[in-house]
Amino acid sequence: MRMMGSSGVWELFVPGLKQGEKYKFEIRTCQGHLKLKSDPYALQFELRPKTASILFDLDLYCWGDQEWMQERGRLLKDAFPMTIYEVHLGSWKRDGDHFCGYRELAIELANYCKEMGFTHIELLPIAEHPLDESWGYEVTGFYAATSRYGTPQDFQFFVDHLHKEGIGVILDWVPAHFPMDDFSLAQFDGSYLYEHSDPRKGFHPHWNTHIFNYGRFEVANFLIASALFWLDKMHIDGLRVDAVASMLYLDYGRKPGEWISNKYGGHENLEAIEFIKHFNSIVHQHFYHIFTFAEESTAFTGVTHSLEWGGLGFDLKWNMGWMHDTLRFFQKNSVYRSYHQNDLTFSLIYAFSERFILPLSHDEVVHEKASLISKMSGDDWQKFANLRLLYSYQVCQPGKKLLFMGAEIGMWNEWNCKEEIPWGLLQYDRHAMLKNFFKDMNHFYHLHQALWEFDFDHRGFEWIDFSDCQNSVISYLRKGTNRYLFVVHNFTPSFVPQYFIRLPNVASIEEVFNSDREEYWGSGKINGGVKILSDPNQRRTGVQIQLAPLATMIFEVQFVF
Repeated sequence: MRMMGSSGVWELFVPGLKQGEKYKFEIRTCQGHLKLKSDPYALQFELRPKTASILFDLDLYCWGDQEWMQERGRLLKDAFPMTIYEVHLGSWKRDGDHFCGYRELAIELANYCKEMGFTHIELLPIAEHPLDESWGYEVTGFYAATSRYGTPQDFQFFVDHLHKEGIGVILDWVPAHFPMDDFSLAQFDGSYLYEHSDPRKGFHPHWNTHIFNYGRFEVANFLIASALFWLDKMHIDGLRVDAVASMLYLDYGRKPGEWISNKYGGHENLEAIEFIKHFNSIVHQHFYHIFTFAEESTAFTGVTHSLEWGGLGFDLKWNMGWMHDTLRFFQKNSVYRSYHQNDLTFSLIYAFSERFILPLSHDEVVHEKASLISKMSGDDWQKFANLRLLYSYQVCQPGKKLLFMGAEIGMWNEWNCKEEIPWGLLQYDRHAMLKNFFKDMNHFYHLHQALWEFDFDHRGFEWIDFSDCQNSVISYLRKGTNRYLFVVHNFTPSFVPQYFIRLPNVASIEEVFNSDREEYWGSGKINGGVKILSDPNQRRTGVQIQLAPLATMIFEVQFVF
């Protein structure tokens, strides 16, 4: 190879190469050792455990999603509903002991998402990676769709088909770290090229991986070009940036003495923060109509604030605090929930400080955390009722929604990346009924603008009563333009036939959704009619409803102003 001037870029021309040719780089280090390396910019790799790079021409595919690509920009301009189905392609469906292919999965996932009312899928990382058990989060091919499910062209078909069916595609993108495999980026030329040389900045103790040296322009360009690649060549609609918190803090996962402070003596990683801002600036400059999402688990200020106002520039942030508080509450026996109602109300203090997604993700159903339905307290009936209550509560709260695959059918075991989701559960009525509930809840959400029009604005939410801790009941309004939904959640299995809620000036009220319906395996305590109560002066003071057990009740309401 020859160096192009003093830029550090090397080139080699080999005539007559064809698509499918395999290759590697043999690099002699300054210590005299020979290293055999895959191409960091390769567009395809051999199926693991093999690691050779493969030549591939991405421009051969003929896209048919022009209408989708032209229309998707309006989502960023207008109010929009968003229900994301988080998917691991290798375990959503399998062909016996073998993976299904991108093309087969595209057709089945598109049909399923349309049936279930999901607007987007979010794929756990599909960039090439050597270890199945990493779920794709230890990337060795930042420009290559994994060969587990087919060729890069097959993946282009996957995205194209989903777009034609009206489903957006979001990718998990992992610029926070990379694995130490010798064939890949680690000490690529025998020196610390992509990573920091000082392990206090270049080694990740949680994951036993290397951390990128964000202060090197070449490294930043490598990563940002990877992001642009997926948006350009693969027509991706959004990038969910993994482990942002680990990038923001120099002491993340480290004990005192194991990290180096920044030039101001603080623990913020200034180089990583600048990289994130630069990333968001560049991708939005080239693709203004896509989303960037931050999986950020701390209270770092301004994650979704604009760059002009000193923010990081993401479009949406995962609300990890909401997730932790909510699941902690639902895991408690209903007898004790009255003492922990603040777990439900606290998130509304900061709900509009960022643009949030409410996630019930894969991270919550692994490593002995139990599946969602197994987390729920009570007997089997109560577990199913609690899961319906959990999801309807998520849908009714301000913020976009994300659900990991398998929850919608009530899978009992933790997610295992080596096994298919237990679709056989749907032969049992209670699981089939649960799936229908999730479907109906999603479609209800889409049809009612009050649930999403002002998701990021305090105008869309108003507490009615969060103080009835004794009964573990909360109620509030979700508000759209001249549209009001009155939402009541009962977090205990108690049935109250006459429950009064102070709601002045009601002109009319009608129940439009109830998670306790018999067709969902509920007890059927629905509100056929709601009594509007008045004081002696004929002023309408509130309503009297039938409080269904472990249920969400949603009413369409009009007021006299």
